[in-house]
Amino acid sequence: MADCFEVLGFPKRAALNEDDLHQAYAVRSKAVHPDHGGTDAEASALNAAYETLRSPDKRLKHLLELMAGDKAKVWRTVPLDEAMMNLFSQLGAAMEGSAKFLEKKAQAKSALARALLTHEAFLWREKLEEIGFAVEAQRLELEAKLPLWDSTDEHEEASWKELAAMQARFAYLAKWQGQLRERLLALM
Repeated sequence: MADCFEVLGFPKRAALNEDDLHQAYAVRSKAVHPDHGGTDAEASALNAAYETLRSPDKRLKHLLELMAGDKAKVWRTVPLDEAMMNLFSQLGAAMEGSAKFLEKKAQAKSALARALLTHEAFLWREKLEEIGFAVEAQRLELEAKLPLWDSTDEHEEASWKELAAMQARFAYLAKWQGQLRERLLALM
């Protein structure tokens, strides 16, 4: 497995500055471009490293694979805190309700029947966007904790397990964001 941190010249850390990451990617992209003697394999490795490090859940998973002990690497169910559980409940209810609406919309045969559903579609989009903002706020709150984890020089097994739990939470949030995007597109 390639070390994505090494490919982009970053220390192995949970928190990375997005602007610095993008700048390092841009500089290295020029260096591996075929016009400058680079190869397709080098460009591909660089792109893969950038995609891994720019996503917190992928970055943490990669960091765990590179550095954590075996017990931290084992996937396990991660209990959600109250805020995330509440978010999950809201998302589930909104996804179910909006799916029923989309079925109703698909059954509307006439232009008038579809037009009468416009307001309800707007309400579902508004509800899903509201949940999307809450998911993003939760992601930002979790991301703010990453520098605290990095500030500890010695990482014991318990701290690696904590990082694995954070990675799982980031993965949940990324999945929920994807589901929301798909549903919002379906409601257009």
